[in-house]
Amino acid sequence: MLIKTLTVGQLSTNCYVVTDETTMDCALIDPGAESGRILNYIEENGMRLRCIMLTHGHFDHTTAVPSVREAYPVPVYINKKDTRTKGSRDAMKWLPPDDISYYSEGDTIKAGSLEFTVMETPGHSEGSVTLRCDNALFTGDTLFRDSCGRTDFEGGNMQVLLGSLKRLSELEGDFEVYPGHAEATSLSRERRFNYYMRYALEG
Repeated sequence: MLIKTLTVGQLSTNCYVVTDETTMDCALIDPGAESGRILNYIEENGMRLRCIMLTHGHFDHTTAVPSVREAYPVPVYINKKDTRTKGSRDAMKWLPPDDISYYSEGDTIKAGSLEFTVMETPGHSEGSVTLRCDNALFTGDTLFRDSCGRTDFEGGNMQVLLGSLKRLSELEGDFEVYPGHAEATSLSRERRFNYYMRYALEG
């Protein structure tokens, strides 16, 4: 499994291209901006995009989806709780295309031999998910190195987020953690040093 991090947009969002190196099938996680750069990476490396997965519906994780889909009309997955309908004024939720695919707790999405399992981890937003693939966790804005996502936006809830952090911390074994912003980390490190995760475990 090859994981490429492309940090995009004004908020330095981590967009991930996760590739099965045997087949070159890949999944795209959180294309928040700079679609041309994302597409160049996929095309220059001979990858075959199979799906787009969103950890949540905030604009800095979703803005490049339409442009990417012009080149690759692949399925797009998001938790329905983070979407809105036309006419809704909830700017913190994403207005999806008509052919959107919804996923929820326990669903699995495949790209080549790679299999992603959906874990609902709300708190930063109502529909936030973590995507688990082998020994990697793509945590969106739920868990960061030494921190966690903010909860002062509409749909955010610190108590709910602490429950999600506790759930992640109680996963058996260690995982590489690929967050929505800033550098990657490991679950074992966050169990030891992340104040919010430690507080969640004590609660």
